[in-house]
Amino acid sequence: MVGLSWTRACVLALCIMLFLHPAAAIRFVIDREECFSHNVEYEGDTVHVSFVVIKADTPWHYSEDGVDLVVKDPNGAQVRDSRDKISDKFEFIVQKRGVHRFCFTNKSPYHETIDFDVHVGHYSYFDQHAKDEHFSPLFEQIAKLDEALYNIQFEQHWLEAQTDRQAILNENMSRRAIHKALFESAVLIAASVIQVYLLRRLFERKLGTSRV
Repeated sequence: MVGLSWTRACVLALCIMLFLHPAAAIRFVIDREECFSHNVEYEGDTVHVSFVVIKADTPWHYSEDGVDLVVKDPNGAQVRDSRDKISDKFEFIVQKRGVHRFCFTNKSPYHETIDFDVHVGHYSYFDQHAKDEHFSPLFEQIAKLDEALYNIQFEQHWLEAQTDRQAILNENMSRRAIHKALFESAVLIAASVIQVYLLRRLFERKLGTSRV
């Protein structure tokens, strides 16, 4: 029994390593348009997509304009789109396997930094390959566990990107507040200096008139 349990443990560990999906998350800077390709091998798979506009190339710029994302299948037909969003997360079912294109369009006059993540969820039917009645359900459960774990990682990555965006916005707002305060102080000091100068000129004129 111990030998059998050890064998199953080894098989479980090996299967987990085999089924783990690599992350397809990237962070890039967009000027006008940027496209990415991702191959989907099976029809019926679920593609999970998320993106967050992290920041603009100037700390003085803050806008809710967002970007456009259009997803096209291997035939060039549009399967999903997201318009004027600074952040979005969605999924779609693949109708035709092959290379899908994800094209971003930036309507802002500034360069934008975007965090983009894609994950393809696929369940294999292991009873077609493994006839053992014990291992077939085990493989299926491992695949489901792997998908659940990656979904958690996918959600976590999206939330981290949102947190990064908010931190940058807060920092930029703090900088703008400091610069505004310094500017207002400088204007106030300049106005005070001008007032003192005008008052001195006024008193000098009055003194000159009284002496005459």
